[in-house]
Amino acid sequence: MSGTLNKVMLIGHLGDEVKMHYFEGGNCIGRFPVATNETYTNKQTGEKVSNTEWHNIVVRNKAAEICEKYLNKGDKIYVEGRLKNRQWQDESGQMRYSTEVHVTDFTFLSPPKEGGTPMGQPSASQPSATPAATISPAEDDDLPF
Repeated sequence: MSGTLNKVMLIGHLGDEVKMHYFEGGNCIGRFPVATNETYTNKQTGEKVSNTEWHNIVVRNKAAEICEKYLNKGDKIYVEGRLKNRQWQDESGQMRYSTEVHVTDFTFLSPPKEGGTPMGQPSASQPSATPAATISPAEDDDLPF
């Protein structure tokens, strides 16, 4: 073992619809924001304080297609993955930075919508061994073995 760990686990609500990007060769990625909330009481004022953190989520290939099909703004989801930092130069030449959660596993936590596939029931577009509510996009790992 290398002695390091890069693992993130979040439970939150989608802040927007899944945005898909398709590439040559049939690969795709889906991106969506997830909000997590922290609520506490200020001991000095007795006032209830709520803070929201936004997280940029990235899913790939089949997992992205499943998220696009079944997730909507406001849905609750559990995501597990690793942090990746990106930097790029915008149109004005300014450097921009972003931290993303690259998903390795997720579970839908909101009840299914009418006409959707019930949680735990496979759909025609998913392998029958994988429940509709949970998927591990292991085929997307960039491990050398």
